[in-house]
Amino acid sequence: MSNTKVLPLLAPADAQGVVPCCPPLTERPMTAEEAETAARMFKALGDPVRLRLFSAVASHEGGEACVCDISDVGVSQPTVSHHLKRLKEAGLLTSERRATWVYYRVEPSVLAAMGKLLALPAAA
Repeated sequence: MSNTKVLPLLAPADAQGVVPCCPPLTERPMTAEEAETAARMFKALGDPVRLRLFSAVASHEGGEACVCDISDVGVSQPTVSHHLKRLKEAGLLTSERRATWVYYRVEPSVLAAMGKLLALPAAA
C-alpha cells in the first residue's frame, strides 16, 4: 500500500498520455497555484542527493529500483529515506513495499509534463 501524495492536475492527458501540471511557460503567465506545483517539483530536484537518487531510479533496469540498490549516494540510510520521501511528496516517485524492501518508480506522466512546461513552442 502506498501513501503517495497526488499533485493537482489541470487538464486531461494529451495524445501521448501526458497530464500537464502547469501550462508551458511560453503559453501564458502561471497562476499562483500552478507556480506552487511546479516549484515543488523543481525544488525537490534542486538538491544534489535527491537528483542522484532520482537519476538512479530513472536509469535502473525495468524502470524501478529497490532502495537497497540505490542508497549508495554518500549519505546515511536515514538521509536517503528522507530524500526519497521528499521526491514522493513532490509527486516525482511512487513506491511499493515488497516484504522488507521498498521499490521506487519514476512517475512518467509527471516527468513528461515537466518537460512540456519547459519546452519552447514549435516554430510556425
